Amino acid sequence: MADLKLIQGDITKFKGDAIVNAANTGLVGGGGVDGAIHRAAGPELDVACRKLHGCPTGEAKVTPGFNLPAKFVIHTPGPIWRDGSFEEPKLLRNCYENSLKRAVENNCQTVAFPSISTGIYGYPLADACDIAVSTIRHFDAPLQVTMVAYDEATYNAFKKAMTA
Repeated sequence: MADLKLIQGDITKFKGDAIVNAANTGLVGGGGVDGAIHRAAGPELDVACRKLHGCPTGEAKVTPGFNLPAKFVIHTPGPIWRDGSFEEPKLLRNCYENSLKRAVENNCQTVAFPSISTGIYGYPLADACDIAVSTIRHFDAPLQVTMVAYDEATYNAFKKAMTA
């Protein structure tokens, strides 16, 4: 079972095996955490991402971390929230589960996640946190997982989900 902890901060500073990027399906640097990871990793990340030819929503692909302190970046496009009836919860669960699978496949022991789909993609924060925590806690692998909340609202929502 994965060990889960929560911090508030900048995921691009995480010193561990892998960080997860809340990517877009084209795997081209966008806004929010995706843009921050691309900027911090350097231009080599963009080159590596282009060679992957995109990634479907809910799936996950891996690149080196380049200039990041983490060895790997696991890219997973989250669902865009419409109203919850377009498989958004299932797709979000898949993001976390497939990212954890890629971490195991790459012999990672530590992995850090941002809050996937809760920024520009508009997923309701409390619901997204519940899905993230549940999926990580039920994943059967000895991983140390850190949720990295960028702001206080996200930190508080994850804290609530982790104590529920």
